Amino acid sequence: MGFMDDLKKAGKNLSRALKDITGAPFVKEMCGTAANMYRLGWDERNGGNISYLLDEKEVTEYIDLNEVIRTIPLMGVNAADFDVTPLIGKIFIVTGTGKYFKNVEDDPENNLGIVRIAADGKGVELLWGFADGGRPTSEFPAHLMSHMARLKVDPENRVVMHSHPTNTLAMNFVHELDEKKFTHTLWEMCTECIVVFPDGVGILPWMLCGTDEIGRATAKKMEEFRLVVWAMHGIYGAGKTMDETFGLIETVEKAAQIYMLTAHLPRVNTIKDEEMLQLVELFKVKCRKDFLNLK
Repeated sequence: MGFMDDLKKAGKNLSRALKDITGAPFVKEMCGTAANMYRLGWDERNGGNISYLLDEKEVTEYIDLNEVIRTIPLMGVNAADFDVTPLIGKIFIVTGTGKYFKNVEDDPENNLGIVRIAADGKGVELLWGFADGGRPTSEFPAHLMSHMARLKVDPENRVVMHSHPTNTLAMNFVHELDEKKFTHTLWEMCTECIVVFPDGVGILPWMLCGTDEIGRATAKKMEEFRLVVWAMHGIYGAGKTMDETFGLIETVEKAAQIYMLTAHLPRVNTIKDEEMLQLVELFKVKCRKDFLNLK
């Protein structure tokens, strides 16, 4: 048997060794989370996006990292212009631009893509997905900026999630958009809130989406918050896992729902700041004490 035959045999063995990517945990997580977000009404039409920094060793079980399908320019609505150097060579699974979350579970290969940040930092190498010619969400530059910010704070933060939760959005129109006041109101709504997001919620004023400017502003907030509200638009969340990140947004949305159900009624009872402090001490979390009104 000649050298070329050996190469062909090796290639066939490699192909047989690769697992079915539709069964990969990271693909299933993306599908399940997108389905849940759509079902809850957080991501109408093509609203919302998710990106997930993957472990390269795990990815190699499912795809050949030497096979680049095509290179896609790194862009939002316009060409992106920011330093992505810390993420060069990193691999992400990300939702596609113009894609509907309701379709992700049934057709992941068209609605999701696995991409690697190219060596020049100007584009991404498509390794799997976007089979219909698609590309990453227009918010991907904003995601990458947030990934870089959160990885500096916690190297285990691997997920960035953006959605349009109904009650959180509604609260934007009737509540003062002050980070301390907004966070404090949410903490008052459910006993669990100060434990789930003790670092509070950052807030940006309305800004044009799909641009580097909103990406940079979000990343700056992500240096101190895992949750950032885009006023009159939606919310960004970051976390270690898909469940944690989803749970952060889910808890804010539940608190916002309770607020919207009660805001027009006289307040008879509330969780006092001293009681919130007891929760912080019991669960040993580090909270923004400057967001509490302690005597």
